[in-house]
Amino acid sequence: MRYYLIAGEASGDLHASRLMRSLKQRDPEATFRFFGGDLMAAEGGTLVKHYRELAYMGFVPVLLHLPTILRNMKRCKEDIREWQPDVVILVDYPGFNLKIAKYVHKQRVASPLTPHPSPKVYYYISPKIWAWKEYRIKNIKRDIDELFSILPFEVEFFEGKHHYPIHYVGNPTAEEVRAFKEKAMIGNDDFLRHNVLSPTKPIIAILCGSRQQEVKDNLPAMLEATDTLTDSYQIVIAGAPAIEHEFYAPFTRGHQVSVLYPGSTYQLLYNATAALVTSGTATLETALFGVPQVVCYATPMKQLIGLLRRMVLKVKYVSLVNLVADHEVVKELVAETFSVENIRKELENILPGGSRRQKMLDDYEKVNHILGNSLAPDNAARLMIELLKKE
Repeated sequence: MRYYLIAGEASGDLHASRLMRSLKQRDPEATFRFFGGDLMAAEGGTLVKHYRELAYMGFVPVLLHLPTILRNMKRCKEDIREWQPDVVILVDYPGFNLKIAKYVHKQRVASPLTPHPSPKVYYYISPKIWAWKEYRIKNIKRDIDELFSILPFEVEFFEGKHHYPIHYVGNPTAEEVRAFKEKAMIGNDDFLRHNVLSPTKPIIAILCGSRQQEVKDNLPAMLEATDTLTDSYQIVIAGAPAIEHEFYAPFTRGHQVSVLYPGSTYQLLYNATAALVTSGTATLETALFGVPQVVCYATPMKQLIGLLRRMVLKVKYVSLVNLVADHEVVKELVAETFSVENIRKELENILPGGSRRQKMLDDYEKVNHILGNSLAPDNAARLMIELLKKE
């Protein structure tokens, strides 16, 4: 079968690549085209656009790059129409992907009897409409043929609240971290030596986002908050795949800090004692590695955004760790609570000897248990192929 995948950022590239691998194992004739990244390209097929050309966030960056975004969307629609896949698999990235789903659905409705009917549309890693933009459920019900969830609490939201059946397949991040940890000791000394990191001085990891805007907003305060700890700890930034290494230089100048090249985040977390993390998949990854963390997410106009957050967001938390646990496991410093002083205070609470460290580690075990041991990409691939064969 012919699979067309669309992933718009680094985490989507990782999850989509694992799904492609599982699809190939079950479908020897599988062929792929995709908007994605290097990990997907390594699995084979044709990379049409790299996600580096797609990853814009925030009103102003999106507005400035609107012509590029529209060109990419037009290219994607044309490519799907010309290649005629059996299925389009959307991976997170809802702003772009839901528009593609709408286009494919309209093509199907407009030409139901054509020799090459429009492909099915499957969504792997469902849009987080439970957090905000809940109105998108109408588009999902209309345009998405099958939705595959990786978060257990989404079942009640989609099926219980909105009466839209979905497939919970397990959490791929949990499986990816488990698989990495089993082999992490192999080459760990080389990793430390190559990055000039001391094997005896503990590490504070900084995961400041996967987009340039996130780095600009979060990294300066994170570095200032850790400046007083450099005698006892190594401060290490995980470089993001979509960001050039040189981009970090203006922010790190004058600070005792190392920046790792992309692809080293898991190895960094394996060695870390604590972490400062910008909200996203990274918060869950950090928890699964058993690294106490503070979630840091800066915004412009802090007071206004803080008010809007309380009015607009449908959930109590922004980090996946707290959402999965359904209570505050990790401290979230967002909008008006984001400050150097608060970051420093909460970081001290989770360092060895800190008042919150052991409780957080205990709660991490509960989060791990909730996520379970299912192999998400294998489950999703099996279901997708079964459903496609029924058509």
